[in-house]
Amino acid sequence: MKKAIATAEGKVVPARKQKRATSSYTMIEPRFRRNYFEFYQEIYRPGAIDRKTKELIAIAASLTAKCQGCTDGHIRKALKLGATKEEISETIVVAMSINAAAVVDLTDIAAEHLELEFFPVNGQPVSSENSENGENGGGQGAGE
Repeated sequence: MKKAIATAEGKVVPARKQKRATSSYTMIEPRFRRNYFEFYQEIYRPGAIDRKTKELIAIAASLTAKCQGCTDGHIRKALKLGATKEEISETIVVAMSINAAAVVDLTDIAAEHLELEFFPVNGQPVSSENSENGENGGGQGAGE
């Protein structure tokens, strides 16, 4: 049972008004948590990709998934496994570039659906033939 506590300012906070720290995974049934943790552990076992590289990949994936806890944890693990600040920086930049390319891709699709072309490439309307070859500067033809 929680007891009333005194704050640094000397105020007494009744137990019923205290914020309780919620632990992670409390809304997931234990059987699914077990499955997830087994899956997660299997991913990080030795394999074709070394553990440090897996953590760098996980940093990029965490950033694109917008998972703050994941990002913090994987940066910590990567550093522990010997990743340099330069390696982590490049990983972040790769994630940034993929997100930027995703924005270009989504706006290309919107432009096509809406039949818009605000700024033609080289002053010429972009033909679908050029777009498929990646000559429009965006999407998969832009370095992927």
